Amino acid sequence: MEIGQLNVMQNWHKDLSDQEMWQGEVDLAISADKLGFDSLWCVEHHFEDYGLCPDNMQYLTYLAALTKNAKLVPGAVIVPWNDPLRVAEKMAMLEYAAPGRVGLGMGRGLARREYLGMKVPMEEARGRFEEGTRLILDALENGYIESDTELFKQPRVDIRPRPLRGYRDDFYCVAMSMESSESAAELGGNMMTFIQHAFDRHVPMIENYREKFREVHGKEAPPPMLTDVTIIHEDEEEARRLAYEHIGNHFIAVTDHYEFAGDHFKNIRGYESYQAGAELIKSAGMEESQKTYIEAQNYGTPKQVLEKYRERMDLIGDFNTMLVVSSGGIPFDIAQNSLKLFAEQVMPELRKMGARNAVSA
Repeated sequence: MEIGQLNVMQNWHKDLSDQEMWQGEVDLAISADKLGFDSLWCVEHHFEDYGLCPDNMQYLTYLAALTKNAKLVPGAVIVPWNDPLRVAEKMAMLEYAAPGRVGLGMGRGLARREYLGMKVPMEEARGRFEEGTRLILDALENGYIESDTELFKQPRVDIRPRPLRGYRDDFYCVAMSMESSESAAELGGNMMTFIQHAFDRHVPMIENYREKFREVHGKEAPPPMLTDVTIIHEDEEEARRLAYEHIGNHFIAVTDHYEFAGDHFKNIRGYESYQAGAELIKSAGMEESQKTYIEAQNYGTPKQVLEKYRERMDLIGDFNTMLVVSSGGIPFDIAQNSLKLFAEQVMPELRKMGARNAVSA
């Protein structure tokens, strides 16, 4: 079982500058490396407090010098917003900064305001993601890139420094819908998804990914990477209070950033399925939707958090997991405490659970 920690670089802190917030996130990543997390990830977002890392490959290259053991993974490069050539070059540089401990994660993005700011038509997202991903994978495997399609005109050039490895059989795709889970499977990627609602509602998408992966590649899919906002505290009531404040804040941030209460998804080719989620939020109301989101995440005492992982394993079998311990303005000392409690009391038991499940399977 792979256990990761994700920096979302969100500045909902009322009293911290962007630079102070950044340092707090860097400190979390360094702690996670020391505490035995397998991988360190960072999102790509632009323009607002929701996420202040416009280039996660650059951020991870900085982390390479500050960490020793954990794999460094952009989670994810939003392919439609990036030139595939530049992604391949930056990934090659990251490999030289941290030889043997680099991963690759890619996604297509969902926020209309980011697409507008990046001057990319949202209707082209799926095509740019799938074609751009293949170009990046080819470039890192072959050491050169070239393309002559409607979306990408790229004369053949070498990638220098030369890539140290290819990722075709070892990369991650963000999947938040049936459609994106099928894209991940067709490309051969490991599916990474963010928990949004009660876990049993995620199961059909995970099974759809597995079925499509078997159909296309003739073998079993790798375990999905499940990502949720995590708050762990020794006191059950305090964990609940923190969750309802800070995970609740994160839900508000998510809903605003992606405009989940709007009607625009139904008119954007490739994103129509997200309109169903928007309609659920509108029909249930913001307060009830916020509560549902909070309860879907993983908060509580170490024992309670471990029990939620056990329930997920009973439903889907093997999975990998990733923690977001800093979002919604939660103080960094509390986020650090969540990391520490997880590493000391949850991680050892979770690894045993995963090993037992693998043996029984």
